Amino acid sequence: MVELPGGTYPVVIDGGGLEGLGQAVVRVTASRRVVLVTNPVVGALYSASARASLAQAGFTVVEIEVPDGEVHKTVETWSRLVHALLDAKISRSTPVIALGGGVTGDIVGFAAATVLRGVPLIQVPTTLLAMVDSAVGGKTGVNAAHGKNLVGAFHQPLLVFVALATLRTLPLVEVRAGLAEVVKHGMIGDSTIWDLLEARGPAILDGTDREGLAICVARSALLKARVVSEDERETGIRSLLNFGHTVGHAVEAVMRGQLRHGECVALGMRAELRHAVACARSPVELVAAMDDLLARLGFPVSVPRSVKYSHLDAAAAHDKKRIHATIRVPVVDRIGSSRCIVVDAREVPEMIRHLDVAAPLERLKNAATTSETK
Repeated sequence: MVELPGGTYPVVIDGGGLEGLGQAVVRVTASRRVVLVTNPVVGALYSASARASLAQAGFTVVEIEVPDGEVHKTVETWSRLVHALLDAKISRSTPVIALGGGVTGDIVGFAAATVLRGVPLIQVPTTLLAMVDSAVGGKTGVNAAHGKNLVGAFHQPLLVFVALATLRTLPLVEVRAGLAEVVKHGMIGDSTIWDLLEARGPAILDGTDREGLAICVARSALLKARVVSEDERETGIRSLLNFGHTVGHAVEAVMRGQLRHGECVALGMRAELRHAVACARSPVELVAAMDDLLARLGFPVSVPRSVKYSHLDAAAAHDKKRIHATIRVPVVDRIGSSRCIVVDAREVPEMIRHLDVAAPLERLKNAATTSETK
C-alpha cells in the first residue's frame, strides 16, 4: 500500500498475466467505463487479454493507442492523447489505464493528470523498469528539448497492477535496463536486494530465476512505496531515488536514445559513487562492489569517446532537481543505507568527470584522503 495524505492505493503483484486485472480494477472504482491506452508493441501482445479481463468484470472498454518509444515522449503526443480522451467523452470519474512500459505510463499519466483537470489513473506496467520504478509514485510527464521529464505533474494512480508474466516477452536488453533501478534500490535502501543480485543476478537477468525476479520486483515496489509515502513531492527523502540520475539523465539527453534509461543510470551510479568517494562521503570499497555487480549484469562501463563533457555539463544544467545554486544528491554510507545532502551545483561537472571509470581506485583513495585532510 502507498499511503499518502490525499489517499491510499494498492500495488498488486500478480504472478500470472492480466487475467486478474478486471477484478483488481473493480475494487478501486465505481465507474463501469474505462479507457485503455497502450502502444502498438504492447498492444499486440496484451491488449486483448486486458480487454477480456475488464469486460468480464463488467466494464465497457474504449481503447486508444499512443506511439512506442522515448522519441515519442513529447508534448505533441500528450496533446494528441488528451484530444483523443476528450473525443471519447470521458468524465471526471472515468479511469484511464496505462498498459505498457515507462514511456507509455508517463505520457498516459500526464494526460490523466491534466484532462478535465484530472481523472483517475491506473498503471499496468509491462516492463521491469516500469514495475520497479516509474509506475509507483505518481511522477508523470514528457520530455522537452532541454531534457527529460521537464513537463509534467504529480498524479498518483488509483491502482498499480503488476502482472509478472508479461516480463516473459521482454527482450534481455530491456530486463537489464530495469535491473539498473533494482541495483539502485539495493544500494540505497535494501541490502537484501543487493545480496540477492550478487548471488543470483545473471539467472534473474536471463529469466531462469523467476522467483528471484519476483522478489526484486516486490521489494523494489515496497521500498519505493515507503519512500513515496514519506515524501510524495520530492522535498526530502524521495531524492534518494535519484541516485545515478543526476549524471545518468545528462548522459541520456546527450546520447538521444543510443543508450536505454537503465544503462544511463548505471553509468550515473558509477560516476556519482566515485565522486562521493573522492569527496570522502562514501567508503571506497563500495566502488568495487558496484563495478563488479554491474559488470556481471553486462552494463556498459563508459560513454562513447565522441561524447563531449561540455555537452553533458550543458544537459545537466537543466536538471529540475536544482534549487537555485544547489542540488540535493544521495550519498551511500553502506550497502542498503543512504542519506541526502545538499551540495553546490558546481559539483555536478565534477561528478560527470567520474564517468572516466578507468580511474584507478588508488586515485580515489588519495582524493578522499585529501578531502578529509582539508
